[in-house]
Formats: sequence, C-alpha cells, structure tokens
Amino acid sequence: GAKEGITVGIKILPYLVAILVAIGMFRASGAIDMIAKIFSPILNLIGMPADILPLAIIRPLSGSGALGIMTEIAKQHGGDSYLARLAGVMVGSTETTFYVLAVYFGSVGIKKVRHALAVGLIADLAGMLAALFICRHLFLN
Repeated sequence: GAKEGITVGIKILPYLVAILVAIGMFRASGAIDMIAKIFSPILNLIGMPADILPLAIIRPLSGSGALGIMTEIAKQHGGDSYLARLAGVMVGSTETTFYVLAVYFGSVGIKKVRHALAVGLIADLAGMLAALFICRHLFLN
C-alpha cells in the first residue's frame, strides 16, 4: 500500500504544481478583478454581487484559494453579512473540479477527461446558482 501510494504521489505531483502555479499567477495578475468589472452588469441581472465573482472563478480550481477569497470577503464585509454567508454557502455547494480531475485522472493515467470536465463545471454552476437562490430567500427576505 505504501509503495503504491508513493508511486501515485509522484505521478500526480506535476499536475498539482501546475494547478497551484496557474492559480497564483491568475490571482497575482489582477485578472480576477478585471473579469469581475466586465461581468458586473450581467451579474446584476441574476442578483449576484460582483464581489462574489472571484470566488466563483477560483472555486473550481482551488479549495485553498477559494477559502482565502471567502476569508477576505468576511473580513471586508463582516462575518454575518449577506456576502459572507453567500460565499460560505457557495464554497459548501461546489467542488474543486479541476483539482479533482487532475488528481484522480492523473493518478490513474487518464489523459482525456471527455465529458467529466463539462459535467463538473455544470454541477459547479448549478451549485452556485442554487446557493445564490437559497441565500437570497433565507438572508434577504
């Protein structure tokens, strides 16, 4: 068991490093904030605050990155604010899709993710929209 675990760890290490480097570059470049500004009119139509968009973008990539953004939202707006509650529900309602695909598919050597990526991202979108709907009805009414 231990020998196989070390072998799997060595196989998936490049995938993990690539994901973590890409997330760090994405956050440091300011691209998330730029995307939030561009999409804020569309977000207003569905009632999603623009401050939550960075969380929605990072969550499928990294759990720790999403936790950092959620913590920033809670510090900036207060832990009991609507935004902090929405961020918490979104983190709990979604999955780190790219991370899971890289780790699990990479550990067994699957190169073509086929429909798994699309289904995972659709499930993340459904989780985020459900979190938005539920939080609007629970915390704003």
